[in-house]
Amino acid sequence: MAKGSSGKKPTLKISFNSPAVLIFALLCLGALLLSNLTGGKTNAMFFSVYRASLLDPLTWIRFFGHVLGHSGWQHFIGNMTLILLVGPLLEEKYGTSFMVKLILVTAFVTGLVNFIFFPSVSLCGASGVVFAFILLSSFTSISDGSIPVTFILIALIYIGGQIYDGIFVNDNVSQLTHIIGGIVGAAFGYLMSTRKK
Repeated sequence: MAKGSSGKKPTLKISFNSPAVLIFALLCLGALLLSNLTGGKTNAMFFSVYRASLLDPLTWIRFFGHVLGHSGWQHFIGNMTLILLVGPLLEEKYGTSFMVKLILVTAFVTGLVNFIFFPSVSLCGASGVVFAFILLSSFTSISDGSIPVTFILIALIYIGGQIYDGIFVNDNVSQLTHIIGGIVGAAFGYLMSTRKK
């Protein structure tokens, strides 16, 4: 191992580099483990959103908690791979509190849309957050009021793909949640870019 300028060997350290994203991923893991231990009961109680009485306090918890729940390991791994890939870069650029707000707003908006328009559908998973991150990431290089080509391509590929799947594919995936999450991410990115000016 090469020595540094001080003559000491450099040491490797593990850093908690992205608190919001890492804590979110750990909460999702905890929710999945609880769901597995309880045979899905905790998912139904806390980590899925569906039409229920607004007088029930758990309904309000589910508006936010549904992004923590996942239907199984494959669902969890698919979402966490993208969240852990894109999230830390966004958190480094925009900050931890911004990322917490983005996750909470995405959770509430996607939960509310599902609650209002799909009363018989139980929604869980962080896919809306994934799409918010993906669309937000395309704004990271925005400058002088121009729309980045990366944003246009990502919108066409991801959002266009979800619209196509929603129309032609019957796969039990909530494409509308992906689209809404993407819109929230794009809106946050746009607001941040105009604030910088």
